[in-house]
Amino acid sequence: MPAKKKVDGAKLIKLVESGKHQREIMKEFKFSSPAQLKSHYLEALMNAGKASQIQSGRGGGSNKAADSKEVFVSKRGSVVIPKLMIEEMGFAEGSRFSVRKTKSGISLKTLEG
Repeated sequence: MPAKKKVDGAKLIKLVESGKHQREIMKEFKFSSPAQLKSHYLEALMNAGKASQIQSGRGGGSNKAADSKEVFVSKRGSVVIPKLMIEEMGFAEGSRFSVRKTKSGISLKTLEG
């Protein structure tokens, strides 16, 4: 994927707000598609504080799934336990467990060593 184009956000916002036609703005900034124009425009608005930042990925903000007591199975088949729960229980990277099925669900038992 090519590197993202450097764009003068203030200038882009000014041109859009002035009512300049999309085709003219695309030509001025050498955008290859309307989607590219819209992406840069949204980013310019967010950087100027005119639109809220969009939270994405694993970083930033509160994650309801991670804050809850829910675990899930990933598409790779791994059981994912939220970091907050791991810390509360005193587990560390590399901790090992035996797993067994019980009447009420499953049981994890910490293995020594």
